[in-house]
Amino acid sequence: MAVKTISYAASDIGKHRSSNQDSGYAGYQLFFVADGMGGHAGGDIASAISSQRVALTDSRYESVEEAIDSFKKGILEANGMLSLTVADHPELEGMGTTFSGILLHGTQMVTAHIGDSRIYLARDGEVKQITNDHTFVQKLVDMGRITPEEALVHPRRSVLMRVLGDVSGEPEIDIALHDALPGDRWLLCSDGLSGVVPENVMDRILTSKIPTEEVAELLVGEALEFGAPDNVTVVIVDIVRPATKTDFEPGAHFVGSAANEVVIEERKGGKILRLFSPRNLFELLQTPEDPTQYAPESEELLNKILMETRRKIRWRSIRIVASWFLVAGMLAGMGYLAYQYTQTRYYVDVYQGQVTIFQGIRESLGPLKFSKPFMVSEISLEDLEPFQQTLIERSISAESLEDAERILQQLSESNDE
Repeated sequence: MAVKTISYAASDIGKHRSSNQDSGYAGYQLFFVADGMGGHAGGDIASAISSQRVALTDSRYESVEEAIDSFKKGILEANGMLSLTVADHPELEGMGTTFSGILLHGTQMVTAHIGDSRIYLARDGEVKQITNDHTFVQKLVDMGRITPEEALVHPRRSVLMRVLGDVSGEPEIDIALHDALPGDRWLLCSDGLSGVVPENVMDRILTSKIPTEEVAELLVGEALEFGAPDNVTVVIVDIVRPATKTDFEPGAHFVGSAANEVVIEERKGGKILRLFSPRNLFELLQTPEDPTQYAPESEELLNKILMETRRKIRWRSIRIVASWFLVAGMLAGMGYLAYQYTQTRYYVDVYQGQVTIFQGIRESLGPLKFSKPFMVSEISLEDLEPFQQTLIERSISAESLEDAERILQQLSESNDE
């Protein structure tokens, strides 16, 4: 039995970028995200060109084999278009884009992936990451050389081993086939979401009963709440039974850079490409840097990144030890000052049967004592009246040494009478 979809795509520039280099698409059978790289050199153009080309494969196919072939062909043709674009416009050298998409065929879902955008599947209350990041840091995680927690904060986590665009050779695309079951919820997102919002927050939203559109907007909102250092793009696809009644009407919906037209513009005697989208002054003043980079897979770079990881872990260990020493020093200092304060206090008690002035406070902390006999008088506890004995045994606080001496004087005088 076939299934149908309810989908929604949302994208935001984030809080620190001058342009949105992400693209997203929610169509009839096809859904994807693409995260451009190259900064002002054309990341937005790369994701837009790729998205607009791959979107042409949004169709029904006779067989799953035909669907896979057409999907992969569209992605490779998009890669070829990027290479030709760089050849015609050298100023765009180095541009590229990730791509993560799903194509529905009957009750099966074809996934295609390259880069570090991600595909997740929420099914029966559990969320599973379907794709594997094509980054050097992820490879080190897969090899067991670093932990996933270390990968999240690694300075080279944005160095990609595989992308579409200005790269040598034909890109290697991960293609897989999955069941599409009623109740499934698919998430496609750029690393502006997966690299920013904690997984437990994403999982809670994805496994909820919240409607499709609201889920997408809520996830983008969470990215903004967590600082949104990068563009964030989200595509949500819910799988439902054909008989399910909804108000949703499928269509070809682009978000991000792909929603704009790529135009050729004459400038300074040459032709350049740009996206036809108005940018306000606030956007132009935002940070233009894009940390994402592409580097061909090599043992040399892998070892270099591993050495950086070890150096980072070593310095982190040193910082932790230094922090503990600092905290211990502060506590010791505070303890010393507190002890010094206790030694300005006095009280009257009994010591070896004699009324005695103690320096410090009577309280103790386990085996630690904060007082000691300061002046042992000649007054014997047995020579005092019963009520005076009771007072001394409970101890008498004094405001100062002079006050403690005055108490002794009073006890001595009453004892002489």
